[in-house]
Amino acid sequence: WRSSGITTEFELYVPAIGGLFMSVLMVFAGWFHYHKAAPKLEWFQNVESMMNHHLAGLLGLGCLGWSGHQIHIALPINKLLDAGVSPQEIPLPHEFMVNRNLMSELYPSFSKGILPFFTLNWNEYSDFLTFKGGVNPVNGGLWLSDVAHHHLALSVLFIIAGHMYRTNWGIGHSMKEILEAHKGPFTGEGHKGIYEILTTSWHAQLAINLAMMGSLSIIVAHHMYAMPPYPYIATDYATQLSLFTHHMWIGGFCVVGAGAHASIFMVRDYNPAKNYNNVLDRVIRHRDAIISHLNWLCIFLGFHSFGLYIHNDTMRALGRSQDMFSDTAIQLQPIFAQWIQNIHTLAPSNTSPNLLATASYVFGGDTVSIGNKM
Repeated sequence: WRSSGITTEFELYVPAIGGLFMSVLMVFAGWFHYHKAAPKLEWFQNVESMMNHHLAGLLGLGCLGWSGHQIHIALPINKLLDAGVSPQEIPLPHEFMVNRNLMSELYPSFSKGILPFFTLNWNEYSDFLTFKGGVNPVNGGLWLSDVAHHHLALSVLFIIAGHMYRTNWGIGHSMKEILEAHKGPFTGEGHKGIYEILTTSWHAQLAINLAMMGSLSIIVAHHMYAMPPYPYIATDYATQLSLFTHHMWIGGFCVVGAGAHASIFMVRDYNPAKNYNNVLDRVIRHRDAIISHLNWLCIFLGFHSFGLYIHNDTMRALGRSQDMFSDTAIQLQPIFAQWIQNIHTLAPSNTSPNLLATASYVFGGDTVSIGNKM
């Protein structure tokens, strides 16, 4: 909450009450649109309109609103907190919006207003829309000005993407046409029939969404510690460990759920006659090879790592620690990965040596010490 510009318990209390009110409203809306005035099935099957609204509305305007909050409220408050100003002395959040002089003391480009935007002189705004990379040395989180820049850029991308699909006007993409045109030399009929599956089977939809959200949760688990987004979170090891474990478990549950609902789809909703020789049919016909390879891979990884544990335990029990596999005894090094990384280091040194400068403390370079913690 510090990174949102919240400095007092009252400020935390207000959005909590607001969230409670909104959740009650949404529960009512859910009941109303399910039991009193449920939309027709065709409304749910109009995927182009759904994609446009979700991309431009939810993601685009959502990112835009968040970047606006970060720029106008969170950035000035966090800049003052990082400078050591006590929370009691920081002006109230709305004052940063109504008092331009207050903002231009912290970010000089605010004195110019929106003129640089319309004169395409966007470089003026680089004092609060930065591209520094790395972490803030005061609090060990990513630079908030980088994060605001990121959300503003994403909002532009998503709002453009929300005008991509063909609805009432004759221009734009059709989901069905894209899928059916997507044929490769080795994939038979390609994705013919997939559009019909995903507009008629809730289980197929749910399986894909769970697989995506599960994978995303696992990616979030790793990024939360590799690129710590909040102030001081990088040195709060208990929180880091809990966040990692939580997102890995949730991701695992979602992926298992994806498999479960894909299975229900196969039993209840799949029609082999409508999916002859498309990608889905070909995958299903290769299922023995695919599953046995996955099974073999899991056995390989499991037995080899277990074998290393047994070896190390035995060596330690016999007092032969010099024969263990570890960084200080027998080293196991990823020589193929090192070879690739070496090529990636040599290539730019010939063509663009500036690329080799450390972009971020997060990706190589020195460690950052925050309050005597790494």
